[in-house]
Amino acid sequence: MIQSLRAAVRSGELVQGTRLPPVRELAWQLGITPGTVARAYKMATEEGLIDSRVGRGSFVAGTAVPAPVVEEPLINSMQPDVLDFRACRGSDVGQGALIGAALASVGEGWCSIDYPTADTDLAARQAVCDWIGQERAGRLTPDDIVLGLGAQNSVMMTLQTCLSGPAPVILTEELAYPGMRHAARLLRAQLIGVSMDQNGIRPDRLEEALRRHGGQVLLTSAEVHSPTTIRTSAERRQEVADIARRYQLQVIEDDCHCITRPEAPSYRALCPERGWFVSSLSKVFSATLRFGYVACPAQMAQAARQVAQSTFYGLPQPILDLGCELLRSGEVERVRQQVVVSVAERVKTAVNILGRWDLRWRPDVPFIWLKLPQGWRGSTFTMACEARGIRIKPADEFALPDGSAPHAVRLALNSSIPDAAYESALKTMGDMLAHPPAAVDL
Repeated sequence: MIQSLRAAVRSGELVQGTRLPPVRELAWQLGITPGTVARAYKMATEEGLIDSRVGRGSFVAGTAVPAPVVEEPLINSMQPDVLDFRACRGSDVGQGALIGAALASVGEGWCSIDYPTADTDLAARQAVCDWIGQERAGRLTPDDIVLGLGAQNSVMMTLQTCLSGPAPVILTEELAYPGMRHAARLLRAQLIGVSMDQNGIRPDRLEEALRRHGGQVLLTSAEVHSPTTIRTSAERRQEVADIARRYQLQVIEDDCHCITRPEAPSYRALCPERGWFVSSLSKVFSATLRFGYVACPAQMAQAARQVAQSTFYGLPQPILDLGCELLRSGEVERVRQQVVVSVAERVKTAVNILGRWDLRWRPDVPFIWLKLPQGWRGSTFTMACEARGIRIKPADEFALPDGSAPHAVRLALNSSIPDAAYESALKTMGDMLAHPPAAVDL
Protein backbone atom coordinates (compact mmCIF):
# COMPACT_ATOMS: atom_id res chain seq x y z
CA MET A 1 0.00 0.00 0.00
CA ILE A 2 2.81 2.43 0.75
CA GLN A 3 3.93 2.27 -2.88
CA SER A 4 0.45 3.28 -4.10
CA LEU A 5 0.24 6.12 -1.59
CA ARG A 6 3.72 7.30 -2.52
CA ALA A 7 2.90 7.29 -6.23
CA ALA A 8 -0.43 9.08 -5.75
CA VAL A 9 1.18 11.91 -3.77
CA ARG A 10 4.17 12.37 -6.06
CA SER A 11 2.09 12.22 -9.26
CA GLY A 12 -0.29 14.88 -7.98
CA GLU A 13 -3.28 12.52 -7.89
CA LEU A 14 -3.49 13.38 -4.19
CA VAL A 15 -2.86 17.14 -3.97
CA GLN A 16 -1.29 18.93 -1.04
CA GLY A 17 -3.76 19.49 1.79
CA THR A 18 -6.02 16.56 0.90
CA ARG A 19 -7.42 14.92 4.01
CA LEU A 20 -6.93 11.16 3.99
CA PRO A 21 -9.60 8.77 5.31
CA PRO A 22 -9.23 7.47 8.88
CA VAL A 23 -7.29 4.21 9.18
CA ARG A 24 -10.28 1.92 9.82
CA GLU A 25 -12.42 3.55 7.12
CA LEU A 26 -9.73 3.15 4.46
CA ALA A 27 -9.02 -0.41 5.58
CA TRP A 28 -12.73 -1.24 5.14
CA GLN A 29 -12.81 0.40 1.68
CA LEU A 30 -9.75 -1.50 0.49
CA GLY A 31 -10.55 -4.79 2.20
CA ILE A 32 -7.27 -4.92 4.12
CA THR A 33 -6.36 -4.87 7.81
CA PRO A 34 -6.21 -1.60 9.77
CA GLY A 35 -2.65 -2.51 10.76
CA THR A 36 -1.56 -2.46 7.12
CA VAL A 37 -3.05 1.02 6.61
CA ALA A 38 -1.55 2.30 9.88
CA ARG A 39 1.93 1.10 8.86
CA ALA A 40 1.58 2.75 5.45
CA TYR A 41 0.51 6.04 7.05
CA LYS A 42 3.41 5.85 9.47
CA MET A 43 5.96 5.23 6.71
CA ALA A 44 4.48 8.04 4.60
CA THR A 45 4.70 10.37 7.60
CA GLU A 46 8.36 9.47 8.15
CA GLU A 47 9.02 10.19 4.45
CA GLY A 48 7.37 13.61 4.73
CA LEU A 49 4.55 12.71 2.33
CA ILE A 50 1.74 13.16 4.82
CA ASP A 51 1.24 15.08 8.04
CA SER A 52 -0.53 13.12 10.78
CA ARG A 53 -1.56 14.71 14.05
CA VAL A 54 -3.65 13.31 16.86
CA GLY A 55 -7.11 14.90 16.81
CA ARG A 56 -6.69 16.42 13.34
CA GLY A 57 -6.24 13.44 11.05
CA SER A 58 -3.82 12.80 8.18
CA PHE A 59 -3.23 15.27 5.34
CA VAL A 60 -1.09 15.19 2.20
CA ALA A 61 2.00 17.27 2.97
CA GLY A 62 3.35 17.63 -0.55
CA THR A 63 5.57 15.98 -3.12
CA ALA A 64 8.99 16.91 -1.79
CA VAL A 65 11.31 13.98 -1.25
CA PRO A 66 12.89 14.28 2.22
CA ALA A 67 16.59 14.16 2.81
CA PRO A 68 17.84 10.69 3.76
CA VAL A 69 18.13 9.94 7.44
CA VAL A 70 21.75 10.38 8.52
CA GLU A 71 22.85 8.73 11.75
CA GLU A 72 26.06 8.99 13.69
CA PRO A 73 28.81 6.76 12.24
CA LEU A 74 28.80 3.31 13.82
CA ILE A 75 32.57 3.40 14.21
CA ASN A 76 34.08 6.70 15.29
CA SER A 77 37.67 7.81 14.87
CA MET A 78 39.78 7.56 17.99
CA GLN A 79 40.11 10.95 19.72
CA PRO A 80 43.07 11.64 22.00
CA ASP A 81 41.02 13.16 24.83
CA VAL A 82 38.04 10.81 24.63
CA LEU A 83 37.76 7.29 26.05
CA ASP A 84 35.68 5.15 23.70
CA PHE A 85 33.33 2.70 25.42
CA ARG A 86 30.92 2.81 22.44
CA ALA A 87 32.41 0.68 19.67
CA CYS A 88 33.57 -2.89 20.26
CA ARG A 89 37.15 -2.79 19.03
CA GLY A 90 39.17 -5.97 18.98
CA SER A 91 41.97 -6.66 21.42
CA ASP A 92 45.45 -5.84 20.16
CA VAL A 93 47.67 -8.81 20.96
CA GLY A 94 50.25 -8.27 18.24
CA GLN A 95 48.24 -8.99 15.11
CA GLY A 96 49.94 -6.17 13.20
CA ALA A 97 53.25 -8.02 12.99
CA LEU A 98 51.50 -11.24 11.97
CA ILE A 99 49.62 -9.47 9.19
CA GLY A 100 52.84 -7.86 7.96
CA ALA A 101 54.64 -11.20 7.86
CA ALA A 102 51.74 -12.89 6.09
CA LEU A 103 51.59 -10.07 3.53
CA ALA A 104 55.25 -10.58 2.73
CA SER A 105 54.67 -14.32 2.40
CA VAL A 106 51.64 -14.23 0.10
CA GLY A 107 53.04 -11.34 -1.92
CA GLU A 108 56.00 -13.27 -3.29
CA GLY A 109 55.41 -13.94 -6.95
CA TRP A 110 51.81 -12.68 -6.76
CA CYS A 111 50.86 -10.85 -9.96
CA SER A 112 47.15 -11.39 -10.67
CA ILE A 113 45.33 -8.33 -12.04
CA ASP A 114 41.98 -9.99 -12.74
CA TYR A 115 38.68 -10.03 -10.86
CA PRO A 116 38.19 -12.64 -8.11
CA THR A 117 36.29 -15.73 -9.22
CA ALA A 118 34.95 -18.97 -7.77
CA ASP A 119 38.33 -20.50 -8.59
CA THR A 120 40.51 -17.78 -7.07
CA ASP A 121 38.64 -17.72 -3.75
CA LEU A 122 38.25 -21.52 -3.44
CA ALA A 123 41.22 -21.93 -1.07
CA ALA A 124 39.90 -19.17 1.20
CA ARG A 125 36.42 -20.72 1.26
CA GLN A 126 37.92 -24.10 2.19
CA ALA A 127 39.89 -22.43 5.00
CA VAL A 128 36.67 -20.85 6.28
CA CYS A 129 34.93 -24.24 6.26
CA ASP A 130 37.73 -25.70 8.36
CA TRP A 131 37.66 -22.69 10.69
CA ILE A 132 33.91 -22.82 11.37
CA GLY A 133 33.74 -26.59 11.77
CA GLN A 134 30.83 -28.90 11.08
CA GLU A 135 30.03 -29.29 14.77
CA ARG A 136 29.11 -25.57 14.79
CA ALA A 137 27.29 -25.07 11.51
CA GLY A 138 26.43 -28.55 10.25
CA ARG A 139 27.74 -30.19 7.11
CA LEU A 140 29.82 -27.67 5.16
CA THR A 141 31.55 -27.60 1.80
CA PRO A 142 33.39 -24.69 0.16
CA ASP A 143 30.43 -24.33 -2.21
CA ASP A 144 28.26 -23.34 0.80
CA ILE A 145 30.54 -20.39 1.68
CA VAL A 146 30.20 -16.88 0.29
CA LEU A 147 32.79 -14.30 1.38
CA GLY A 148 31.99 -10.70 2.22
CA LEU A 149 33.59 -7.47 3.39
CA GLY A 150 33.13 -8.14 7.09
CA ALA A 151 30.05 -9.41 8.95
CA GLN A 152 27.90 -6.32 8.34
CA ASN A 153 28.37 -6.51 4.57
CA SER A 154 27.75 -10.25 4.74
CA VAL A 155 24.47 -9.73 6.63
CA MET A 156 23.36 -7.16 4.06
CA MET A 157 24.25 -9.54 1.23
CA THR A 158 22.25 -12.30 2.90
CA LEU A 159 19.22 -10.07 3.40
CA GLN A 160 19.33 -9.06 -0.26
CA THR A 161 19.33 -12.75 -1.15
CA CYS A 162 16.41 -13.69 1.11
CA LEU A 163 14.04 -10.72 0.79
CA SER A 164 11.59 -10.28 -2.05
CA GLY A 165 8.41 -8.39 -2.87
CA PRO A 166 7.50 -4.71 -2.48
CA ALA A 167 7.20 -4.66 1.34
CA PRO A 168 9.43 -7.31 2.93
CA VAL A 169 9.46 -7.84 6.69
CA ILE A 170 12.54 -8.53 8.82
CA LEU A 171 12.04 -9.90 12.33
CA THR A 172 14.77 -9.37 14.92
CA GLU A 173 15.31 -8.97 18.66
CA GLU A 174 13.49 -6.05 20.31
CA LEU A 175 16.91 -4.49 20.94
CA ALA A 176 19.20 -4.86 17.94
CA TYR A 177 22.40 -3.67 16.29
CA PRO A 178 21.86 0.03 15.37
CA GLY A 179 22.99 -0.55 11.79
CA MET A 180 19.93 -2.74 11.24
CA ARG A 181 17.64 0.30 11.12
CA HIS A 182 19.65 1.80 8.29
CA ALA A 183 19.94 -1.55 6.50
CA ALA A 184 16.15 -1.99 6.64
CA ARG A 185 15.63 1.48 5.17
CA LEU A 186 18.05 0.74 2.34
CA LEU A 187 16.17 -2.47 1.59
CA ARG A 188 12.74 -0.78 1.89
CA ALA A 189 11.92 -3.37 4.53
CA GLN A 190 9.85 -3.17 7.70
CA LEU A 191 11.71 -4.05 10.88
CA ILE A 192 9.68 -5.82 13.58
CA GLY A 193 11.05 -6.45 17.06
CA VAL A 194 10.40 -9.69 18.94
CA SER A 195 10.41 -9.80 22.75
CA MET A 196 13.14 -11.67 24.60
CA ASP A 197 13.63 -13.27 27.99
CA GLN A 198 16.75 -14.65 29.68
CA ASN A 199 16.83 -17.56 27.19
CA GLY A 200 16.60 -15.46 24.02
CA ILE A 201 13.79 -14.70 21.59
CA ARG A 202 10.42 -15.83 22.94
CA PRO A 203 8.84 -18.44 20.63
CA ASP A 204 5.28 -17.32 21.47
CA ARG A 205 6.07 -13.72 20.54
CA LEU A 206 7.84 -14.86 17.37
CA GLU A 207 4.75 -16.77 16.25
CA GLU A 208 2.56 -13.82 17.16
CA ALA A 209 4.73 -11.49 15.05
CA LEU A 210 4.64 -13.92 12.12
CA ARG A 211 0.85 -14.13 12.27
CA ARG A 212 0.43 -10.36 12.49
CA HIS A 213 3.13 -9.13 10.13
CA GLY A 214 4.31 -12.09 8.13
CA GLY A 215 8.06 -12.13 7.71
CA GLN A 216 10.58 -13.65 5.37
CA VAL A 217 13.63 -13.39 7.62
CA LEU A 218 14.55 -13.65 11.28
CA LEU A 219 17.86 -11.90 11.91
CA THR A 220 19.19 -12.95 15.31
CA SER A 221 22.35 -13.10 17.42
CA ALA A 222 21.89 -16.33 19.32
CA GLU A 223 25.32 -16.84 20.89
CA VAL A 224 26.12 -13.26 21.94
CA HIS A 225 23.27 -10.79 21.77
CA SER A 226 24.28 -7.16 21.61
CA PRO A 227 23.61 -5.23 23.78
CA THR A 228 22.33 -7.59 26.51
CA THR A 229 24.97 -10.42 26.36
CA ILE A 230 22.09 -12.99 26.38
CA ARG A 231 22.89 -16.43 24.94
CA THR A 232 19.91 -18.24 23.41
CA SER A 233 19.64 -21.64 25.06
CA ALA A 234 19.91 -24.83 22.99
CA GLU A 235 16.29 -25.71 23.81
CA ARG A 236 15.10 -22.27 22.73
CA ARG A 237 17.05 -22.48 19.46
CA GLN A 238 15.31 -25.75 18.66
CA GLU A 239 11.90 -24.18 19.32
CA VAL A 240 12.74 -21.25 17.03
CA ALA A 241 14.04 -23.63 14.34
CA ASP A 242 10.75 -25.57 14.48
CA ILE A 243 8.78 -22.33 14.04
CA ALA A 244 11.00 -21.34 11.11
CA ARG A 245 10.12 -24.59 9.36
CA ARG A 246 6.39 -24.18 9.95
CA TYR A 247 6.34 -20.60 8.66
CA GLN A 248 8.92 -20.99 5.85
CA LEU A 249 11.14 -18.46 7.63
CA GLN A 250 14.80 -17.91 6.76
CA VAL A 251 16.99 -17.56 9.89
CA ILE A 252 20.14 -15.44 9.63
CA GLU A 253 22.42 -15.88 12.64
CA ASP A 254 24.89 -13.02 13.13
CA ASP A 255 27.74 -14.51 15.16
CA CYS A 256 30.17 -11.59 14.84
CA HIS A 257 30.57 -10.93 18.60
CA CYS A 258 31.36 -14.53 19.51
CA ILE A 259 35.07 -15.01 20.27
CA THR A 260 34.90 -18.53 21.75
CA ARG A 261 34.29 -22.02 20.35
CA PRO A 262 30.75 -22.69 21.64
CA GLU A 263 29.32 -26.20 21.65
CA ALA A 264 25.71 -25.18 20.98
CA PRO A 265 24.72 -25.77 17.36
CA SER A 266 23.90 -22.78 15.18
CA TYR A 267 20.59 -22.40 13.38
CA ARG A 268 22.31 -23.60 10.23
CA ALA A 269 23.04 -26.89 11.99
CA LEU A 270 19.50 -27.13 13.38
CA CYS A 271 17.69 -26.25 10.14
CA PRO A 272 20.26 -26.48 7.32
CA GLU A 273 17.64 -25.87 4.64
CA ARG A 274 16.93 -22.31 5.93
CA GLY A 275 19.72 -21.41 8.37
CA TRP A 276 22.45 -18.86 7.50
CA PHE A 277 25.58 -18.49 9.65
CA VAL A 278 27.33 -15.11 9.37
CA SER A 279 30.57 -14.01 11.02
CA SER A 280 34.00 -12.51 10.36
CA LEU A 281 37.57 -12.34 11.61
CA SER A 282 37.06 -8.83 13.01
CA LYS A 283 36.55 -9.64 16.70
CA VAL A 284 38.76 -12.74 16.91
CA PHE A 285 41.69 -11.44 14.85
CA SER A 286 41.55 -8.05 13.11
CA ALA A 287 38.88 -5.72 11.75
CA THR A 288 41.44 -4.29 9.32
CA LEU A 289 41.09 -7.24 6.94
CA ARG A 290 37.31 -6.86 6.44
CA PHE A 291 37.16 -10.63 6.02
CA GLY A 292 33.61 -11.88 6.53
CA TYR A 293 31.75 -14.98 5.48
CA VAL A 294 28.32 -16.61 5.19
CA ALA A 295 27.64 -20.32 5.49
CA CYS A 296 24.53 -20.60 3.32
CA PRO A 297 21.89 -23.27 2.97
CA ALA A 298 23.21 -25.45 0.17
CA GLN A 299 20.39 -24.62 -2.22
CA MET A 300 20.78 -20.85 -1.62
CA ALA A 301 24.55 -20.41 -1.92
CA GLN A 302 24.54 -19.72 -5.64
CA ALA A 303 21.91 -17.00 -5.24
CA ALA A 304 23.99 -15.35 -2.49
CA ARG A 305 27.10 -15.56 -4.68
CA GLN A 306 25.24 -13.80 -7.48
CA VAL A 307 24.27 -11.00 -5.07
CA ALA A 308 27.91 -10.65 -4.02
CA GLN A 309 29.12 -10.53 -7.62
CA SER A 310 26.42 -8.00 -8.55
CA THR A 311 27.25 -5.62 -5.69
CA PHE A 312 31.01 -5.80 -5.06
CA TYR A 313 32.34 -8.65 -7.27
CA GLY A 314 34.06 -10.34 -4.34
CA LEU A 315 36.89 -9.86 -1.86
CA PRO A 316 40.12 -8.43 -3.29
CA GLN A 317 42.59 -11.19 -4.11
CA PRO A 318 45.25 -9.93 -1.65
CA ILE A 319 42.70 -10.14 1.18
CA LEU A 320 41.60 -13.61 0.04
CA ASP A 321 45.18 -14.86 0.07
CA LEU A 322 45.98 -13.12 3.34
CA GLY A 323 42.92 -14.47 5.14
CA CYS A 324 43.58 -17.96 3.79
CA GLU A 325 47.22 -17.89 4.92
CA LEU A 326 46.38 -16.66 8.42
CA LEU A 327 43.62 -19.25 8.89
CA ARG A 328 45.65 -22.18 7.56
CA SER A 329 48.80 -21.29 9.49
CA GLY A 330 46.91 -21.37 12.78
CA GLU A 331 47.69 -17.72 13.54
CA VAL A 332 44.00 -16.77 13.71
CA GLU A 333 43.33 -19.49 16.27
CA ARG A 334 46.37 -18.53 18.37
CA VAL A 335 45.30 -14.88 18.37
CA ARG A 336 41.70 -15.84 19.18
CA GLN A 337 42.85 -17.62 22.33
CA GLN A 338 44.83 -14.54 23.41
CA VAL A 339 41.83 -12.29 22.68
CA VAL A 340 39.66 -14.46 24.94
CA VAL A 341 42.14 -13.96 27.80
CA SER A 342 42.35 -10.21 27.14
CA VAL A 343 38.57 -9.81 27.10
CA ALA A 344 38.16 -11.82 30.31
CA GLU A 345 40.66 -9.55 32.08
CA ARG A 346 38.81 -6.43 30.95
CA VAL A 347 35.46 -7.87 32.03
CA LYS A 348 36.86 -8.85 35.45
CA THR A 349 38.12 -5.31 36.04
CA ALA A 350 34.78 -3.80 35.02
CA VAL A 351 32.76 -6.15 37.23
CA ASN A 352 35.06 -5.52 40.21
CA ILE A 353 34.50 -1.78 39.89
CA LEU A 354 30.82 -1.67 38.85
CA GLY A 355 29.64 -4.93 40.43
CA ARG A 356 27.35 -3.23 42.94
CA TRP A 357 25.11 -2.14 40.07
CA ASP A 358 22.70 -4.19 37.95
CA LEU A 359 25.01 -5.71 35.32
CA ARG A 360 24.68 -8.41 32.69
CA TRP A 361 28.10 -9.73 31.73
CA ARG A 362 29.99 -12.77 30.53
CA PRO A 363 33.75 -13.31 30.68
CA ASP A 364 33.78 -14.09 26.94
CA VAL A 365 31.85 -11.00 25.78
CA PRO A 366 33.67 -7.69 25.12
CA PHE A 367 30.90 -5.48 26.55
CA ILE A 368 28.62 -5.28 29.57
CA TRP A 369 24.97 -4.28 29.84
CA LEU A 370 24.37 -1.83 32.68
CA LYS A 371 20.82 -1.19 33.89
CA LEU A 372 20.78 2.27 35.37
CA PRO A 373 19.64 2.95 38.94
CA GLN A 374 16.62 5.10 39.69
CA GLY A 375 17.25 8.72 38.78
CA TRP A 376 19.19 8.04 35.61
CA ARG A 377 18.00 7.65 32.04
CA GLY A 378 20.15 6.37 29.20
CA SER A 379 20.30 9.77 27.50
CA THR A 380 21.18 11.77 30.63
CA PHE A 381 23.82 9.28 31.77
CA THR A 382 25.35 9.29 28.29
CA MET A 383 25.53 13.11 28.26
CA ALA A 384 27.01 13.15 31.75
CA CYS A 385 29.68 10.65 30.69
CA GLU A 386 30.47 12.59 27.53
CA ALA A 387 31.00 15.74 29.59
CA ARG A 388 33.78 13.78 31.34
CA GLY A 389 35.38 12.56 28.14
CA ILE A 390 33.76 9.10 28.18
CA ARG A 391 31.66 7.91 25.24
CA ILE A 392 29.11 5.15 25.81
CA LYS A 393 26.10 3.77 23.94
CA PRO A 394 22.62 4.18 25.48
CA ALA A 395 19.87 1.59 25.06
CA ASP A 396 17.93 4.05 22.87
CA GLU A 397 20.37 3.41 20.03
CA PHE A 398 19.50 -0.29 20.02
CA ALA A 399 15.72 0.26 20.04
CA LEU A 400 13.77 -0.37 16.84
CA PRO A 401 11.67 2.40 15.24
CA ASP A 402 8.46 1.25 16.95
CA GLY A 403 10.13 -0.06 20.09
CA SER A 404 10.99 1.28 23.51
CA ALA A 405 14.28 1.25 25.35
CA PRO A 406 15.02 0.40 28.99
CA HIS A 407 17.05 2.75 31.18
CA ALA A 408 20.35 1.06 30.38
CA VAL A 409 23.64 1.50 28.54
CA ARG A 410 26.15 -0.77 26.84
CA LEU A 411 29.81 -0.36 27.75
CA ALA A 412 32.31 -1.75 25.24
CA LEU A 413 35.42 -2.87 27.15
CA ASN A 414 38.06 -1.88 24.64
CA SER A 415 41.65 -2.95 25.17
CA SER A 416 42.75 0.10 23.17
CA ILE A 417 42.17 2.17 26.32
CA PRO A 418 45.26 2.09 28.58
CA ASP A 419 44.69 0.19 31.83
CA ALA A 420 44.97 3.19 34.14
CA ALA A 421 42.60 5.33 32.06
CA TYR A 422 40.21 2.38 31.72
CA GLU A 423 39.97 1.82 35.47
CA SER A 424 39.68 5.55 36.13
CA ALA A 425 36.78 5.89 33.66
CA LEU A 426 34.94 2.95 35.23
CA LYS A 427 35.38 4.46 38.70
CA THR A 428 34.11 7.79 37.39
CA MET A 429 31.02 6.08 36.01
CA GLY A 430 30.52 4.22 39.28
CA ASP A 431 30.61 7.48 41.23
CA MET A 432 28.14 9.05 38.80
CA LEU A 433 25.75 6.12 39.17
CA ALA A 434 25.75 6.67 42.93
CA HIS A 435 24.83 10.33 42.45
CA PRO A 436 21.91 10.66 39.98
CA PRO A 437 21.07 13.96 38.28
CA ALA A 438 19.61 15.70 41.33
CA ALA A 439 23.14 15.72 42.79
CA VAL A 440 25.14 15.80 39.55
CA ASP A 441 26.26 18.86 37.65
CA LEU A 442 25.19 18.10 34.06
